[in-house]
Amino acid sequence: MAKYTRGEFLGFSAALAGAFTLGRLPGAQQTASAQTPQPQQTASGGEPDLIVVNGNVFTSDTAQPRAEAFAVKNGRFVAVGSSADVRNLATRRTQVIDAERMTVTPGFIDAHSHPSGVQELYGVNTNLRTVREIQAAIKRKADNTAPETWVVGFMFDDTKLDRPLTRKDLDEATTEHPVSVAHRGGHTNFYNSKAFELAGITNQTPDPPDGRFFRENGELNGRVAENARNVFNRVGKRETLTPEQQRDRARKGMAHMSRLFNAAGLTSVHNAGTSQDAILAYEDCRRNGELTHRAYMMIRSQPAFNGLKAANIYTGFGDEWIRVGGVKFVADGSASERTMRMSTPYVGTNDYGILTMTQDQLYEAIDDAHSHNFQVGVHANGDVTIDMVLKAYERALQKWPDPNRRHRIEHCTLVNPDLIRRIKANGVIPTPFWTYVYYHGEKWSEYGDEKVKWMFAHRSFLDAGIRVPGASDYTPGPFEPVMAIQSMVTRTDYKGRVWGANQKVTVDEALTIATINGAYASSEENLKGSMTAGKLADFVFLEKDPHVVPPNEIMNIKINRTVVGGKTVYPVERT
Repeated sequence: MAKYTRGEFLGFSAALAGAFTLGRLPGAQQTASAQTPQPQQTASGGEPDLIVVNGNVFTSDTAQPRAEAFAVKNGRFVAVGSSADVRNLATRRTQVIDAERMTVTPGFIDAHSHPSGVQELYGVNTNLRTVREIQAAIKRKADNTAPETWVVGFMFDDTKLDRPLTRKDLDEATTEHPVSVAHRGGHTNFYNSKAFELAGITNQTPDPPDGRFFRENGELNGRVAENARNVFNRVGKRETLTPEQQRDRARKGMAHMSRLFNAAGLTSVHNAGTSQDAILAYEDCRRNGELTHRAYMMIRSQPAFNGLKAANIYTGFGDEWIRVGGVKFVADGSASERTMRMSTPYVGTNDYGILTMTQDQLYEAIDDAHSHNFQVGVHANGDVTIDMVLKAYERALQKWPDPNRRHRIEHCTLVNPDLIRRIKANGVIPTPFWTYVYYHGEKWSEYGDEKVKWMFAHRSFLDAGIRVPGASDYTPGPFEPVMAIQSMVTRTDYKGRVWGANQKVTVDEALTIATINGAYASSEENLKGSMTAGKLADFVFLEKDPHVVPPNEIMNIKINRTVVGGKTVYPVERT
């Protein structure tokens, strides 16, 4: 870093910050761009509010990849360089933090998550390891629930259980209540006999084209996948809450998720299924001083999407805390639940997976969103589905050219060289799972070694020049970025098995995926994602250097401090 006096530095720092205001997507109208955050002006006196010195700083900025220190003013970085140079900017009023050679990185960005927190605070947690424990949890809730009223479990994981869960197991917990145990992957549920009875589903009921009622020896076994579950939404009684109670729960849930994210080093999270209630929860949290992570809202609710279109609001509207993102659609099944649609079957079966949208439906949905200035993110795991989504993107981009729209393929799990070529050619962003190799390792044998070489293909995307971000899909996958870094670097699961070693990335590449590439996925790379003068001061202290610890111990690195906009949000100071 060049040496400047404090006066020389402050003379141009505000102008420098102005170069990093957020740009709109091409084609954006004034209605949305009026909400673009403006650069902070340097206050009278102009000294930094905060400086951090003596750090091992990974900046995610290719112009200056490493540093020792940085300064923050009005929630933005104003200098990055050596400890000596940055110390020269401080006054007696400047807070000085000695990083004690800890590794400091930009705040981590999760490009696909489903934060709500409501189930975490109020639901029946079935993230358990035995059928008996699940039965007991369901029974406890049923004992305090009126008959005919749904008892709902969440976070269930079928392959981490002592044996398969069945309809009859849930019948043993209760026959007076319909029961639904939702897989953490979000695409399959397990129901008891009461639920099937209320829904009118029998052993003879045919599968819909976009779902499946699973059977064993001709009998319903309780497992139901994809849109076949919709029939259960129309029967039984639900817990009754007033609108005020629902809103309060939503706010408390989102505040809870904000705290969990900060503790993991996350400073920005893309919500890949935002509804009207979630939009309100973000605003209520912010108003209450409880929103401590930045939200990029991908709209999945049709009423919310229609309302935004009617108001001429589209991708990019908002500010540095809450921003309207893309529109989200779901075109096939799940990787973790083994329902994604592929060109070859699951090992030892004739099962190719499930499509939840047709090609014509994709054309219609994507044309509508694209022509209304929205980024689009389509959930597509299997190679068949990814091809279908690309066809729809290629068609929309030909009809309404926009080379920087950055449409996304959510998960984009199973690829091949031709799909990667088309993704690159169309400026599409894939968002592959980044904790799945480690956490869900016991599932990958059902795909086979050849498929896994092309799954969660971070290496292949980087080699093709694609700025791939990281994505947890929480609750389906854990959201902790240090687990994700280990998973991408080692391609090793929790039992030590390696899956697709050809897709390993370096630690530097994993950190880039976790920071600036996440910002690029939301067209915010000029606002955040690297420790660059003018950008938002979001950063994380790691107690150990992921470059130095054994690769299979990266996930054990503790988060020492998380800072958003220059303010420490983890650990939370007690007053």
